[in-house]
Amino acid sequence: MPQISSKIKEFLRLETSAGYILMAVAIIALIANNSPMSGYYSSFLETPVSIQIDNFKIAKPLLLWINDGLMAIFFFLVGLEVKREVLGGELSSLNKAALPLFAALGGIIGPALIYAYFNWQNPDAIQGWAIPAATDIAFALGFLRLLAHVYPPR
Repeated sequence: MPQISSKIKEFLRLETSAGYILMAVAIIALIANNSPMSGYYSSFLETPVSIQIDNFKIAKPLLLWINDGLMAIFFFLVGLEVKREVLGGELSSLNKAALPLFAALGGIIGPALIYAYFNWQNPDAIQGWAIPAATDIAFALGFLRLLAHVYPPR
């Protein structure tokens, strides 16, 4: 058993482990949601999760904890990393920041436009245009981490 524990620790220390985990979980979720297991998958996401301290209680389905809680933490960390790079890293000058800035804008606008194209006629669905723009960042970062060994730094 200690051998398995050390292998897991070693895997989690890798810079690409988050990308592998993200891609694996996304594939599992796609398979589960589009298979006969979809009912189980939906009921899993609807599992009630609550936190209570005295009279203060937050009770939401697991899906909302993921969407609202974990995504807020993720974007907070992305924001901190961007701030660090702007203040003294790779994005500290306009020349260095121009390409990543336009790529980021394309990564936000592109998925939102594709979503809007397919949902334009549905007044309820069109309100979700920001979701693909936001989640695209998580997948892009995960994918870039997976390709880090293919494209060495400058």
